[in-house]
Amino acid sequence: MGAAGKKRETWSGSFGFILAAVGSAVGLGNVWKFPYITGEHGGGAFVLVYLVCIALVGLPLLFAEMTLGRLSKKEPVGAFSSLASAARGGKWWGFFGWMSIVTAVLLLSFYSVVGGWTLGYLVKAVSGAFSPESAANSGEAFGEFIADPYQTLAFHTIFMGACIGVVIGGVSGGIERAAKVLMPIFAVLLLTLLGYSLTTDGAGQALNFMFYPDFSKLSAGAILEAVGHSFFTLSLGMGVMIVYGSYLKKESSIFKSGMMIALLDTAIALIAGVTIFGIVFSAGQEPGTGPGLVFVTLPSLFASLPMGSLWAALFFLLLGFAALTSGISILEVAVAYFVDERGIDRKKATLFFGGTIFAIGLLSVMSTNILADFKIPVPGKGPLTIFDTLDYFISNWALVLNGLGVAIYAGWAVDAKQLWGELKDDGLGRTGFAVWIFLMRFVAPVAIILILLHTLEWI
Repeated sequence: MGAAGKKRETWSGSFGFILAAVGSAVGLGNVWKFPYITGEHGGGAFVLVYLVCIALVGLPLLFAEMTLGRLSKKEPVGAFSSLASAARGGKWWGFFGWMSIVTAVLLLSFYSVVGGWTLGYLVKAVSGAFSPESAANSGEAFGEFIADPYQTLAFHTIFMGACIGVVIGGVSGGIERAAKVLMPIFAVLLLTLLGYSLTTDGAGQALNFMFYPDFSKLSAGAILEAVGHSFFTLSLGMGVMIVYGSYLKKESSIFKSGMMIALLDTAIALIAGVTIFGIVFSAGQEPGTGPGLVFVTLPSLFASLPMGSLWAALFFLLLGFAALTSGISILEVAVAYFVDERGIDRKKATLFFGGTIFAIGLLSVMSTNILADFKIPVPGKGPLTIFDTLDYFISNWALVLNGLGVAIYAGWAVDAKQLWGELKDDGLGRTGFAVWIFLMRFVAPVAIILILLHTLEWI
């Protein structure tokens, strides 16, 4: 029962939960970030390390967040405050719950801006803006687009409005229903683009680049990047999977659902990589073009392809769906706190938090135009725009610290007997449970601490 005495919402079943959770995990990190960091770090060897990191770090953390959510039947603040005994820190662990909510709010404030860019490029593609004549000027075109405060504000508004509209509908009537519509369309679009990419001259080179490991190209920094991305890509460290797990019915298996989520998320990342690199290699371009791969390099390549506007429209529609399903889940983290802990009506909570996030996002909208000259001194990074500052601290610090909090809390603060009682019927088995606890107590924390030390440039 919630604070208002109402029965708590749940998913209609495991299928709806898996689609919603995969929708959350499959965001810009899969279609945008994974391909460009794979390109920067040499391809196959990085992919192999990434897969190992998913198994040893990402998947155990995913199980932990889902278990904490279902065991407590609460959002992050409630989950972190209620499961540990006083002797093991008690309610002091609630700090990490608050950190999760703050992280979600700030993350969505600038994530929504990037989601808006995606919608803007979808409109460009549909209007035929990607022509052979524009191929050489894609970088300049992107600069002009984000320098226009009216366009970026309009698309930021549309994106946040869509997130708010879905979350107001509730768990099964809003989030789950949207996932059941958006994710199948997403899959069709992705497979269509993959099929096209495999017909290009660069398909063989893309497959070789993605799946043939050349360890001479692998650096220590690349390994740590793989560790960090392994839990970033699964929507960990921001409370999403705690919230989504809290809506999961007892008869649904956390182990089987978690495995399915991780497998689908990883498969989509790999398919996106092959798809994008096939197009890149077919045009004779280099894969390591960095963050500009999606908004600069690919538009240039689409402009030079036969039916380029069509393929560009499909791609940015795909990217828009990926961004939207993630945005919905991030907003739900903040909304769930007020619904569960304060008994506030879902509609009011969603409008309040959605409006607050939209307002904070205006700073990121303006950081590429009106406030472009306003820079924040960030130690070790120099002066950064508001957008880049938020991106840096959320991606490199907040998500990582929250992930460390989850690992230590689940591994050491919560009684293992409680966790076993929640998971004993999930098909994990005693041996599997023992392995999971070992990974949570020793492997995941060490890996996350190494990421932090690398961020500090101490290693």
